Amino acid sequence: MNPSLPRRQVLAAAAAVAASMAGLAAPAAAQTSAWPKQPIRLVVTFPPGGAPDILARLFAEKAQLGQPVVIDNVPGAGGNIGADKVAKAAPDGHTLVMGTVGTHAINGALYARMPYDMVRDFAPVAHVASAPNLLVVTNNVPAKTVPELIAWLKANPNAASFGSPGVGSSVHVSGELFKSLTGTQMTHVPYKGRQFAIPDLVGGQIQLMFDNMPSALPMAREGKIRALAVTTAKRSAAAPEIPTVAESVPGFEATTWFAMFAPAATPKDVVARVNAEMQRVFKLPEVADKLKGLGLEPWISSPEELARFQAAEIAKWAKVVKDSGAKAE
Repeated sequence: MNPSLPRRQVLAAAAAVAASMAGLAAPAAAQTSAWPKQPIRLVVTFPPGGAPDILARLFAEKAQLGQPVVIDNVPGAGGNIGADKVAKAAPDGHTLVMGTVGTHAINGALYARMPYDMVRDFAPVAHVASAPNLLVVTNNVPAKTVPELIAWLKANPNAASFGSPGVGSSVHVSGELFKSLTGTQMTHVPYKGRQFAIPDLVGGQIQLMFDNMPSALPMAREGKIRALAVTTAKRSAAAPEIPTVAESVPGFEATTWFAMFAPAATPKDVVARVNAEMQRVFKLPEVADKLKGLGLEPWISSPEELARFQAAEIAKWAKVVKDSGAKAE
């Protein structure tokens, strides 16, 4: 017997095992390294400066996904234009959207024709945060409380206008709900974004707004506008001195929320990876503190929790839109 044969057999066997192990490891390695292959585009459906933009930029700044997260502000049509771009994007995890209560719960009832299906065209990733809207008025309005505002509006029907960053936004529907429950009359003025509405509010071209609290609260504290009430059922921990609308108008409640969605059919392992990174980023102490300081209540859900929450919100807002008679202009 050739004495070197056993050694060759051992080496051959070892090589075979190594090749086999490499073959098993290669798909796993490929699976984890295949995404992301390029920068991740995170679409914000409103212009810079509002709550969805703030949340998206916090995530982009802190995320560690192997590729940069690039913010793409695509405003218009109450967020529908930006959301539609994501709905029609390749389902490879490289395009995401910071959805809102408008783009993913309200607009389906408000618009006669939608460019996308709020449920079927998206894969839920995670709910991020919610916040009250803040009822604010220009300093020229004589009312300092909600009852005084109602009395002033009834004494001056259709003399007042309320602004919003777009049709279908929670800011818009909060105003429509207020009109419906108080029997007041005022004109809705949609803007292309809050940064266009706020100068008109400060200057008195429009009289009031139900702005997102993270945007409106700092300006109210600076005295540029006057805060009358928050739109949630309970007072906000960020501004407990400000009453709720419901304290004067029973049954009034409107909460705005923000959530991440991917195109439908995005691989589940990619969705899970984004969700895990969102859990990490938004639980960082400095991020959590910033959100609370802005009046945002963080809640990073699982994809399944977001799906259930979205379904309930769609049903809720469909009723609000129907009862208020609101429609997209």
